[in-house]
Amino acid sequence: MSPLLDAKEPGTYTITDFGARGDGRMVCTSAIQKAVDAAATNGGVVVIPPGTFLAGAIFLKSNVELRLATNATLLAVTNDAAYPPVWTRIAGIEMEWPAALVNICGQHNVKITGEGVIDGNGGFWWRKFWGEDGKGGMLKDYIRRGLRWAVDYDCQRVRAVVFYDSRDVEVRDITISQSGFWSLSFTYCKQVRVDGVKIRANVDGHGPSTDGIDIDSSREVLVENCDIDANDDDICLKAGRDADGLRVNRPTEKVIIRNCVTRSGHGMFTIGSETSGGIRDVEVTGLKAIGTTTGVRFKSTGQRGGVVRNIRIHDVQMTDVAYPFDFDVDWYPAYNRPKLPLDFPADNVPPHWKILMEPVVPAERGIPEFKDIQFADITVNGARTAINANAFAAKPLREFNWSNIVITAKTAGKISNAADWQMCRMVIRTADQEPLKFSGTLNVPMPELH
Repeated sequence: MSPLLDAKEPGTYTITDFGARGDGRMVCTSAIQKAVDAAATNGGVVVIPPGTFLAGAIFLKSNVELRLATNATLLAVTNDAAYPPVWTRIAGIEMEWPAALVNICGQHNVKITGEGVIDGNGGFWWRKFWGEDGKGGMLKDYIRRGLRWAVDYDCQRVRAVVFYDSRDVEVRDITISQSGFWSLSFTYCKQVRVDGVKIRANVDGHGPSTDGIDIDSSREVLVENCDIDANDDDICLKAGRDADGLRVNRPTEKVIIRNCVTRSGHGMFTIGSETSGGIRDVEVTGLKAIGTTTGVRFKSTGQRGGVVRNIRIHDVQMTDVAYPFDFDVDWYPAYNRPKLPLDFPADNVPPHWKILMEPVVPAERGIPEFKDIQFADITVNGARTAINANAFAAKPLREFNWSNIVITAKTAGKISNAADWQMCRMVIRTADQEPLKFSGTLNVPMPELH
């Protein structure tokens, strides 16, 4: 039977009909791309049947659904040459970066569905970053040279699934495993739905910066019913970094995140650190964090800028989450304050380094603002520190409203540079019975302490 079905009707295109073989040895990139190209002619479904199909970068096209059957695995080939450079945004700046395993760039009406697995084979890139023993690699070398801020960009770890500048897209039911870098990311997208996705970034080790779902300068996004085990932020909203992010000036807005579970990871729900374009009109509800290091996490720096506002977080449960509420607007200076070492040759600076080092002018434009944030109906058990909150005096954390919150923790924590908070039935139960420590606050009440 010909792999090309009746061109008048959308059809099904199985990659084995185009020469792919699911033995885990044959590189099937060309065969899969041929199936995608055929399906794109009139719209159709590309099926990955049971088996392990090794591939490099695949580029999906408009009106195509990629469907992974049960027991099907799309496995990334560990060859950097299999991922050509594409123009994208990575960690807040626009630059060339290796294509992902699965790419949707400038397309519309694209779906990725099924109960199969997209496996990023991430150990290959993890070892590049921090060495065979987890203590060396590029990270150790760059720290030694005073270049911690550049290593994440220079290591160029391949992501699993990337949507860029696309609309009306959906990811449903699949599992994404072992991404080399971020697992599932959306940049400059709109009309996005993610439903029932499992992310397992900690298979056969712990990958550096293996975020779960990243939503960057995108709008009209729904994420629901997902189960995420990551080694960085589990679900994260972003909007550009520093001067480049302020230049682009595109917000993330109109986002709903609901009924998800997070396990390992550095943030059940994170905003930042890239906040330059602003983040607004967000609802987070029905989340459960189990052993996640941090629960609700806001992070930015004095060079990012942007306004984060109208965020609603409610009906959340956290168990054994060390830091349920962690807000740091001057986060990780070694990563966020790029500066050339004195002995570095100025004529050998890569273009993306120059973008990273471009100053924000005037400097006041770089101070981010977080305001109009609501927390309601949240229960936390087994925390280490209930609240850590720190901002710049020039733009304090403003109008944080808390209602029906119960936190059980070892210690209450501290709040610095905040104003006009409200607390209604806000209870913190601590082992040390010490109150929250305040500095630089105005109209911030003390919660009930037990």
